[in-house]
Amino acid sequence: MYLAFDDLIAIFPEFKGIKEADHLYFTVTDNAGREQTRGLFIPLNDDSGELLEAIANGAIAAVWDKKKQIPRYTPNHFPIFFTENPTAGVRDLLRLYFEKIDGDNREKMNMTNFAFLNKKLLKENKETYDIAVMLEKIAMKNSNNDVERRG
Repeated sequence: MYLAFDDLIAIFPEFKGIKEADHLYFTVTDNAGREQTRGLFIPLNDDSGELLEAIANGAIAAVWDKKKQIPRYTPNHFPIFFTENPTAGVRDLLRLYFEKIDGDNREKMNMTNFAFLNKKLLKENKETYDIAVMLEKIAMKNSNNDVERRG
């Protein structure tokens, strides 16, 4: 089950750009340089890279810190979801997604790929430790799903 536009609206009601109710996000990352097919880009720190690079690598939306200016080159239709705290936003997004997939009992299920730059660093920071734990749980569910598919 992929993360969807409506899931993001539930967490980040303030947004700019086109409302794409049928948007599904195959990848969520904080790394602009990573290939992100139908990606949701969430810059969490200075190492995340530029939005332009994320778009070039497949990002179709972004979660953005409300306090930072959106780059001038951002297309008007490109969905940008605003948050006061990107780290807390990622945590809320992961909680919602985990609840969404945890209730799904299908044997074969497509899942959103969450790829963050430095998972070890996430574990060392109190604020981000639960993000790392949720990422591991989602990865385990995804790998179990892959085994069932190959089965």
